[in-house]
Amino acid sequence: MTTPHFVKRENMIADTEYIQWLSDVKKRFRQSQGRALVKVNAEMLEFYWSIGRDLVMLKAEARWGDGVVKQFAFDMREAFPNATGFSDTNVKYMKRWYSFYNELLIKSQRPVDIFTNEEQPDALEKGQRPVGFLSMPEIFQNVPWGHHIDIICRSTTLDEALFYAKQVADFGWSRPLLNAKIDSQLFQAQGAICSNFESTLPAEQSQVTQQLFKDPYHFEFLTLQENYNEKDLEDALVTNITHFLLELGQGFAFVGRQLELCIDDETTFFPDLIFYHIPQKRYVIIELKAVKFMPEFAGKLNFYVTAADKLLRGDGDNPTVGLLICKTAKNTIVEWSLQDINKPLGVATYQLEEVVERTVKEIEMRKN
Repeated sequence: MTTPHFVKRENMIADTEYIQWLSDVKKRFRQSQGRALVKVNAEMLEFYWSIGRDLVMLKAEARWGDGVVKQFAFDMREAFPNATGFSDTNVKYMKRWYSFYNELLIKSQRPVDIFTNEEQPDALEKGQRPVGFLSMPEIFQNVPWGHHIDIICRSTTLDEALFYAKQVADFGWSRPLLNAKIDSQLFQAQGAICSNFESTLPAEQSQVTQQLFKDPYHFEFLTLQENYNEKDLEDALVTNITHFLLELGQGFAFVGRQLELCIDDETTFFPDLIFYHIPQKRYVIIELKAVKFMPEFAGKLNFYVTAADKLLRGDGDNPTVGLLICKTAKNTIVEWSLQDINKPLGVATYQLEEVVERTVKEIEMRKN
């Protein structure tokens, strides 16, 4: 525990230049510590992957009996008593980790770029190595071990597991956040919105923009009265803007709400919410509706997107996109409403905690 004290200074003049240099050195040291931790994590993961691979490819249980995993874990703890990570459960996860991807790759019968094969891994002596061992993808090095466990335990497909692994690697999700995203079925929702992006955006932009949005959006962090209206919904989202930004996804910056759009002295409009997506360099206009989607909603959003392109969009910005978030929406009505609109628009729905609670109550009533 640190006690009160004066910081000892040597006989020198600590001017602003020295203080700036010291601050820079401290920053570089912290960065080097971070890189060291990443390197240690990567080495550990490579080792865990190799153990799982050996257990699978050598058919360890068939060769040495069902207790081989427990015996191996015990032998490693005996040999390295100060090392961590050799519990029975952890070694089982090593095997499961490799098996999960190996088996799904075989079932998929399609090549996946991030996976490569090694003909002669170093784990075993020559002559004992099965050909075609799967190498650990480089992206896995940036995903902590606990996250890997949750991903393989909670994902059902190869694409889903790789999606969450990439999200963790790219955005540094914590383990609770990862599980929250899995709970909300982010993989299934991502890119699921009904839109006209394919016909209104350049080919190289339409798919990445589609993946920018999802359906549904989960607003369980809101507390609303039973008979809430559109303003109540908007007020609650702005009050909880941090949660809303997390739900929207990485890269969104909040610009403002109800920005006054003056066409002339007598005509004024107020778009609900305006965001800017930094990686894609585009404005995103969001309109909220606490009711089911109606065709006329698309016309108003189209008007706001046009206004943003003319008044907000700057040099280097990509076309503005409009997103309508409604309580419910029927795909056929949405598709027909967007078909002949030349501005990029998408329509998604939202869910509140009340939906979950109502579903639980309905299940309980059926039981009774």
